[in-house]
Amino acid sequence: MSAHGSAVAEAAAVLAEATRTGKPCPPVRSILPDQDVEAAYAVQRLHVERGIAEGRRLVGRKIGLTSPAVQRQLGVGEPDFGALFADMAVPEGQPIAPGRLIQPKVEAEVALVLAADLAHPDPTVADLLRATAFALPALEIVDSRVADWDITIVDTVADNASCGLFVLGGTPVPLDRVDLHTVTMTLTKNGETVSEGTGADCLGSPLTAALWLASTLAGLGDPLKAGDIVLTGALGPMAVAAEGDTFTARIDGLGAVGTVFASSAAQGAPA
Repeated sequence: MSAHGSAVAEAAAVLAEATRTGKPCPPVRSILPDQDVEAAYAVQRLHVERGIAEGRRLVGRKIGLTSPAVQRQLGVGEPDFGALFADMAVPEGQPIAPGRLIQPKVEAEVALVLAADLAHPDPTVADLLRATAFALPALEIVDSRVADWDITIVDTVADNASCGLFVLGGTPVPLDRVDLHTVTMTLTKNGETVSEGTGADCLGSPLTAALWLASTLAGLGDPLKAGDIVLTGALGPMAVAAEGDTFTARIDGLGAVGTVFASSAAQGAPA
């Protein structure tokens, strides 16, 4: 195995062990070549390939780093992406069990569900609109296997773009009934507003973010496909989550979606 391949395998093993034990690990940027985002994606691909080999079902992708402020913080000029597996989806009303995640945070997003493949490496807005079956309000529960969220772009990409779980709203909305560029979002935690934003805060529009993802994946030979879920990126700042917290996101034109983090006293609740 080459030195590059050895570093990729070592970083993947460290992150997998953190996931297995629930104990966060040191940043993996100390293992991978400095600022080597390609190596970080190689770690992520190894994670995805192993998940599929274990019988997990790949159901879509998430887009991260859609906020210019966060991009500046991590020293990058474009978003990143991660993989969504079916076992990461949490139905509304089903509590998230204590200990299922390491250091969760919640953000509100627009989810798109595709009706057709997006295989062209240079898709247009028209291609995306035709390919999208409907939109949904969504919560992404981000999580980092890296201790104290001490991450760079290399750490988060290798760590599946810091994805944990996701919750989808239950009422599909066709794109001809909502302007995703102008939608407004309010995220509440235990009834208090903790985040606000608009569609324009997500790379200018959730559609712009989805176009970036479609183009990027098609260029890699792994295009978005019919049935895929696309989490298009946060519409506002994320909020830290703890046991007992309840979150609700309201996105005008799309409706509301919520989730609750069970407390240890409710350990027997389903996860």
